Amino acid sequence: MFREMRRKKQELPQEDVIRILQEGTSGVLAVSGDNDYPYAVPLSYVYDSGKIYFHCATSGHKLDGIRKNNKVSFCVISQDQVVPEEYTSYFRSVIAFGQIRILENDLEKRAAIKNLAEKYVPNGSPSQHENAAEKEWTRFCMLEMTVEHMTGKEARELAKDRRS
Repeated sequence: MFREMRRKKQELPQEDVIRILQEGTSGVLAVSGDNDYPYAVPLSYVYDSGKIYFHCATSGHKLDGIRKNNKVSFCVISQDQVVPEEYTSYFRSVIAFGQIRILENDLEKRAAIKNLAEKYVPNGSPSQHENAAEKEWTRFCMLEMTVEHMTGKEARELAKDRRS
């Protein structure tokens, strides 16, 4: 169903793919936008056991696209070092494909926002996280992407170093 990576020697092992998703702080979510144009938007996220969670406003282009077609992709770049003398960049990135849904159940929504809060405000107390969520509760929405396929890729130069 999903394409195999063309440059297999540059493919990252799954444990590296997961590490990049766990350590990353932002990525780009692509949805089916207006008039069948792709709509890609940068977002903060948290990865947890094959699922990626996002928060957003309760309306907008992204949610309209998701309601029209719940199949999405999400890309995270963990390294992008431009090497001008070689006319290239040394990169590492992950792309995930899956289906996304709007969390309607309050328990699911609270669990997702708790994971997000713990990632981005690690020194915050549980009560601080809960208070922040309560204050904004009616103005935000939580999304859950179930990953169906994900791959990671790195520059040839980095892959060569890995194999050495």
